[in-house]
Amino acid sequence: MIGRLQGRVVSESPDGMVVVDVAGVGYEVLVPLGTLGRCAPDAEGRVTLQVVTHVREDAITLFGFSDDRERSAFRLLTAVAGVGPRIAVSVLGVLPSGELAHALARNDVKKITSVPGVGKRIAERLVLELKDKLTGLSSGGVGAVITAGALTSPMSPVAAVGPAAALVAALVNMGFKAPEAERVAAELAPRMGEGLDVLVRESLRRLVR
Repeated sequence: MIGRLQGRVVSESPDGMVVVDVAGVGYEVLVPLGTLGRCAPDAEGRVTLQVVTHVREDAITLFGFSDDRERSAFRLLTAVAGVGPRIAVSVLGVLPSGELAHALARNDVKKITSVPGVGKRIAERLVLELKDKLTGLSSGGVGAVITAGALTSPMSPVAAVGPAAALVAALVNMGFKAPEAERVAAELAPRMGEGLDVLVRESLRRLVR
């Protein structure tokens, strides 16, 4: 099993798939949105990912995380019935481990259901089963919007709930400033039903033009 990779990221796609070159071998790794922004490259441009190797009968998939805390949160999430590894990655892409812990501690089902693919039933199950287990992963103040500290104030009303909140969180975790993310979320308000992946791709197109 692969538990850790250190190498250069040679490609990345909006769906979270990155290719990490380790000594000339390219490993495809699926990471939550914002993971690479939290991985500080070393002097040679290499990043380190903590990895979970997921083995199925028809596929072997590598899931990568910026640190052990995120990886531990992933393992706890996938231990909950109805939460597969891809849903767990989606959760951590919108709610990094510290913010997820805060949401669970507050029984904030509404915030958890802002993650695409997570309905009320699964959100309630996460609160029930993980509320106490994730406490140790919490960091920062309860009022923080993003645990990495990228946001220092609450979101504006247009981006406070639902798909807009998920989009803003994803963009901030990718390294964009909160005002930029909220501006794009406001521009895309009529398209909020199109899915997070589509919204992220369109946001990136607008932000980097």
